[in-house]
Amino acid sequence: MITIKVGEMITPQQLATVFQRSTINRPLNDLNRLEEMLKHGNLLVTAWDGEKLIGVARSLTDYVYCCYLSDLAVDTAYQFQGIGRQLVDKTKDEIGENVTLLLRASVEAMDYYPKLGFEQIENGFAIPRKA
Repeated sequence: MITIKVGEMITPQQLATVFQRSTINRPLNDLNRLEEMLKHGNLLVTAWDGEKLIGVARSLTDYVYCCYLSDLAVDTAYQFQGIGRQLVDKTKDEIGENVTLLLRASVEAMDYYPKLGFEQIENGFAIPRKA
């Protein structure tokens, strides 16, 4: 049975494993960076199959206006079972209906997010990271 949890602490290694098994492009071998990502994100929703971490939605939010969903990753062995939707739905439950949920999608996921209720926007900008 899959369990969705909010605020459950995970290790950088657990995060790296889920990222690797989901094929999301993240710094898998930089555990210090992953540790900082966990430390500074303030909303973590996780999916578990027993004791095994199988999915994660990591966000930064002020809980009153805006929430940035930085990472949404589900182990490929568990994809197409609605787990990503459950992670997003729980994130939305946590922030409330008056908070805008934003994300930056990979090219491969552009068709996925509209299925979850996201609307594509064209008025966004980014300053790319150096590393």
